[in-house]
Amino acid sequence: MAVRAHDEDGGIRVLTLDRPPVNAINVELLRDLKTAVDDAARDHGVRVILMRGGERTFSAGLDLKELAAGAGGELARLGRNDGIFALWTVSKPTIAEIGGHAIAGGAILALACDFRVTCEGSHRIGLNETSFGIAFPREALEIARASLPHEIVMRLILEAETFEPAEAKEHGFVHEIVARDQLSDRCMTLARKLAEYPPAGYAHNKQYLLDPALAQCGAETQEARDALTQLWLSAETMHAVIARVAALSKK
Repeated sequence: MAVRAHDEDGGIRVLTLDRPPVNAINVELLRDLKTAVDDAARDHGVRVILMRGGERTFSAGLDLKELAAGAGGELARLGRNDGIFALWTVSKPTIAEIGGHAIAGGAILALACDFRVTCEGSHRIGLNETSFGIAFPREALEIARASLPHEIVMRLILEAETFEPAEAKEHGFVHEIVARDQLSDRCMTLARKLAEYPPAGYAHNKQYLLDPALAQCGAETQEARDALTQLWLSAETMHAVIARVAALSKK
């Protein structure tokens, strides 16, 4: 399993990404995450979901090696059936504990959580997909638009920069920055606070906040989805992804 689950006192379900070395996102991880989120959603004893990544890397985004090998079609078709969408739309409070890099799809995974907390350090957070030719699925785009400040979301996506924690907070990627040795305790304290809130009211308010973005997702046509798949499989995108993989392998 690419996602491990365990429970903490107070109704806290902790989901930990477990696909070393950098928790790269592939079909397996997205399906395992969906199963884990759906299980938490059905369990009345679970009041809050706390999402964790690795110590150095929360998630480095899409598995570019698998993408370069032709997995883009299957990934592009997941959308509303994948784990990130399930995490974004689950009615319970969600928290991202970001202890390291959260890049591209890893940043989308973090943005899918209601609350995002990181620690001091030199790790990077941001959406750099445009720089190497990856077209955003509708769901990922709406997660970003719903979570980031309206006046700069276009710049953040199209300029494709990543940021250290202080600037990431300034741009809305995270809500809090704490000392590294306080990160888990702070996230658990926040989780226990949210676990005390009446769940029906929280779910109602969260649904209303998400409704405009979900309407955009629901309006996407099959033709548009097919076009995305073809774009991911295009020679231009494949060339850009292969070049990106080559560049990363030299680091």
